[in-house]
Amino acid sequence: MIRLATTVERWPIAGTFTISRGSRTEAVVVTAEITDGTVTGRGECVPYARYGETVEGVRDLIAAQADALAAGLTRQDLAGLLPAGAARNALDCALWDLEAKRTGTPAHRLAGIPAPAPVTTCYTLSLGSPEAMAAAARAAASRPLLKVKLGGGGDPERIAAVRHGAPEAAIVVDANEAWSPETLEANLAACVAAGVRLIEQPLPAGDDAALAGIARPIPICADESLHDRAGLDGLRDRYDAINIKLDKAGGLTEALLLAQAATARGLSIMVGCMLGTSLAMAPAMLLSGYADFVDLDGPLLLARDRDPGLRFDGSLVHPPEPALWG
Repeated sequence: MIRLATTVERWPIAGTFTISRGSRTEAVVVTAEITDGTVTGRGECVPYARYGETVEGVRDLIAAQADALAAGLTRQDLAGLLPAGAARNALDCALWDLEAKRTGTPAHRLAGIPAPAPVTTCYTLSLGSPEAMAAAARAAASRPLLKVKLGGGGDPERIAAVRHGAPEAAIVVDANEAWSPETLEANLAACVAAGVRLIEQPLPAGDDAALAGIARPIPICADESLHDRAGLDGLRDRYDAINIKLDKAGGLTEALLLAQAATARGLSIMVGCMLGTSLAMAPAMLLSGYADFVDLDGPLLLARDRDPGLRFDGSLVHPPEPALWG
């Protein structure tokens, strides 16, 4: 008999995490556990208010699938039952984990892809004053790849401050929709001067037409503008890359198909995450073979992580062990 349990968990952040939309001091995640009485599959998601999700709503949507799961619901059925989003992600990843444990077959083999290898992840610097961000950059200067949260006004100064604080690191920036067509030229020039490798979501989703009419000396990556395969055609002439997050795509099943479709269109790929624990990062590691950039640093930003969790050697993240997921 298949049984489903769902739990809301709160994980303290090491300090404060700030982006253009606000600050927080804890990561609130929802987990799904699906058991057949012998083995249990687990998945974790992060409800995101930007996409109209609440913790309670996601928890209840997951819990509402208990009867369907007991009746034999598979992860292939989920896309027709639930919209892309956090709830579907937790269930999808739990079903992958359950199948892997039931069959003794690693999830990457079930997916028909090579085993993930250790990869370098971004390390995120929160939005702050140029002085605070320069200090954070100095503290993280030994990390090879930094992701810099930006916030609109004053971003050229922030970009220059981070580059001064970490002169050798590769840098990607994430504006989280905070730029405008009027500030685009100055912010792009600052990014070029700092040798930025990638710019995530500079303009608001749905109001990004200006990207089609400018030279893009640095690749522009869609985050909020792209959730799953249905949105790919809308990116034409505006974006050079996409950020694939399991919580947006609705799970690993759709994310793998999205990665393949994006690659076929010539788009570069970042594999990203919401702020969660190693249980959320583990299935996303299966996408790392498609990725030009990996941003799975959620556990590094927490005061503590799950045990067992992913193993990090600095910014090098190792594939999950079966005790964690997959």
